[in-house]
Amino acid sequence: MTTLFRRALLALYLLAIPVAGSFAADRTISIGVNNWAENIAVANLWKVLLTQRGYTVNLQSGDKAIIYSGVAQRKLDLTFEVWLPSADAAPYDSVKTRVEKIGPWFDKAQLGLAVPDYVKIDSVDQLNASSGQFLHDGKPTIFGIEPGSGLMKLTAKAKVDYALDYAVLPSSEAAMLLALQRAGKRQEPIVVTLWNPHWVWAKEKLHYLKDPKGTFGTPDAIYAIAASNLSATWPDVSRWLHQWKMDDQTLGDLMNEIRSAGDTQPEKGAALWIAKNQGVVGQWLK
Repeated sequence: MTTLFRRALLALYLLAIPVAGSFAADRTISIGVNNWAENIAVANLWKVLLTQRGYTVNLQSGDKAIIYSGVAQRKLDLTFEVWLPSADAAPYDSVKTRVEKIGPWFDKAQLGLAVPDYVKIDSVDQLNASSGQFLHDGKPTIFGIEPGSGLMKLTAKAKVDYALDYAVLPSSEAAMLLALQRAGKRQEPIVVTLWNPHWVWAKEKLHYLKDPKGTFGTPDAIYAIAASNLSATWPDVSRWLHQWKMDDQTLGDLMNEIRSAGDTQPEKGAALWIAKNQGVVGQWLK
């Protein structure tokens, strides 16, 4: 489904439905979902949790700006992917007086260069001195992702800022992760472009290289936003959401469970994760 088509469908949906407050009687909650792995994971996590407690949950896909507008208009009740203070500042500022901000539910969302823990360097400015460890086809190499991504643009800037004598190898997320996992099996040094939240942090022992020049920016936190009447309409749901916290390990485990169960059935993986993590879930739903 194209992005334009998804946006059109969500826009039509927002025009067609009544405001969220009218859903109070039938306990129906609508959650806006953008197509990011962690957002799909947590939306389905809450769909399962709320369904188990007698709510009917509808997930509506779309782009962030349209979803934020839907929440502000009370035509969607919730969305979970608002990166602040930086990445989503502009679209959030346009709705912030009409929504309830919840969280952060994830404290540190970050972009940067990462290496396995067995690689004994900890800063980008140490890469040139250690370049002989990171050879690929005879050249010190950073394994990257899609060439047009924001992360690759920042990595190109880091090459200049730190005068890195490295090639940056464009590929894809899948190819970069495969190279990382192969290097891990052989205990070979590798440096990759990476971000979190991402499931790989729960699977591999990795660390970001410090970025003293601030090329990759400061970390954001991830918040939810809710329709302004959520607390009054569903006080239990509001309380649960305010008690909800995840980190790289718990969110990575959730995404891995969904991947293992099949990406086409995210509810199944979310339900399996909930069953295995009753202690954690119990803290949220007190």
